[in-house]
Amino acid sequence: MAQASRSNGKGRSRSRSGNGAHEPAAAPPARDYSIAAVGRALDLLEALSRIGPAPLAALADAARCTRTAGFRLLRTLEARGFAIQDEARGMWRLGARWGVLGRAAVEQGALAATAMPFLSALGKTSGENVYLRVRDGLESETVAIYQTDPGLRVYSEIGKRQPLHAGSSRLLLAHAPEAVQTQVLAQRLPRFTPATRTDSAWIAADLQRIRTRGYLLTTDEVVAGAATVAAPVRDASGQVVAVLSVSAPTMRMRPPRPRALLPVVLDAALKLSRTLGATGNEAVARIADPARKSSASTSASASSHDRGSAAPALAAPGPHSIFR
Repeated sequence: MAQASRSNGKGRSRSRSGNGAHEPAAAPPARDYSIAAVGRALDLLEALSRIGPAPLAALADAARCTRTAGFRLLRTLEARGFAIQDEARGMWRLGARWGVLGRAAVEQGALAATAMPFLSALGKTSGENVYLRVRDGLESETVAIYQTDPGLRVYSEIGKRQPLHAGSSRLLLAHAPEAVQTQVLAQRLPRFTPATRTDSAWIAADLQRIRTRGYLLTTDEVVAGAATVAAPVRDASGQVVAVLSVSAPTMRMRPPRPRALLPVVLDAALKLSRTLGATGNEAVARIADPARKSSASTSASASSHDRGSAAPALAAPGPHSIFR
């Protein structure tokens, strides 16, 4: 009769199956370090950021906790300045101390650090460099880059700023407050290449097209010989906080490759948005299947850089995001 196990001479035993093969040891279950009360508090805060100001009942329902637990958590947050109750109306809202945390998150590079795994995955899938830009006032700023191949040209660098009217930055302008759009379009807009659009009326119309489609394709607008596929990134409030883009030389981005890359760029932006707290409905609403619909619209009103058909309308921008 075969012996089930035998000593290996060092005090350990090795199991053998009937055919003589080693049986792998079962992996121990992953240890759960989460604290339920903290999880409930965070659920409540996310609910407050989405639907606040709101009464206790609505917040407890949204956070899937009892009203008693919700009340105690809100009182705790109120004592630390992270929540405020309007006792006359019975409404709760976020407290001012979140502004301090928001500024600290920006200074510590929270968005870039959170985004890097998604930039890396997109870079490996597409084989191209990936960029993340945010709006800062009347300009955009590159906050993260994933360089797939050191031999590939990098079209930006961390900290580089540029106007909002050209290239992937125009997607940020499309989701900026109306006052920002008005101020940008009232300026004399710089031209970077012969393909740079500087006509304010055309750009204003294109901003609406971008919001309708939910993505942007550009060629030669900022750097001659470079094509870009860009998608919006949203946070828990539904606000567009960044633009995620793939850029490559036009010799590698001849049609139909930009549209072939569009689904993976949109998917990466969707996954990053969900990690930042965007809900399923907010994230999915603007991502139709652009490849399937690309032949449906060739009207003169489409952008000269992207004649894709309309995706579902975007959600309205939400309140100020802690990421920008």
